[in-house]
Amino acid sequence: MSEEPTSSQVSDSGLSRRGFLKGFGVSGAATGLIAEAHAQEAESAPKVHGPGEIPVTLSINGKNHRINLEPRVTLLDALRNRLDLTGSKKVCDRGTCGACTVLVDGDPAYACSMLAIEAEGREITTIEGLGTPDQMNAVQEAFVENDAQQCGFCTPGFVVACTAVLNQNPDATLEEAQGGCGGNLCRCGTYAGMNQALLDAAKSMKMKGGA
Repeated sequence: MSEEPTSSQVSDSGLSRRGFLKGFGVSGAATGLIAEAHAQEAESAPKVHGPGEIPVTLSINGKNHRINLEPRVTLLDALRNRLDLTGSKKVCDRGTCGACTVLVDGDPAYACSMLAIEAEGREITTIEGLGTPDQMNAVQEAFVENDAQQCGFCTPGFVVACTAVLNQNPDATLEEAQGGCGGNLCRCGTYAGMNQALLDAAKSMKMKGGA
């Protein structure tokens, strides 16, 4: 039978009861500090929304709209399915074609790639907010005059993107304006009409002092 180690043997091996207890006390204190740190992190963590519907207020075309939405709902689906603002088109639904382009605080954005709750507190402008059939903005007028559309699905996104480009740089060259609209695609290929519409809209906006 093996004999239990003597106290001297334990001491020689570098382990003692006193050392063990000290180590246990240090590790216990460290564990307590870690637990406290995790608790503080949990308290300071951002509030989790959902999964059910929550109240959201969206400022769209100068009006506030208060609706209840699940946090997973995109801005595009909120516009089209809950607010009947169907000008922004749902085509690729993957942030590629630009048909759903809207303005968020004046900058173009894909509505299909932004959650509605992300847009809360920001100013959203859709194609409906740029002009009406009776009172179109300069870009809309130029698109009509130059027949810069065919099937029409890409048109709202192009008009919004072009408006943003020319608002930010009224003196943009054709190449600069095209670059600003590079995130929009037209499967019908009516780019020739759009190019001329861009040039005409730029001239008109300069004369009128804005869109």
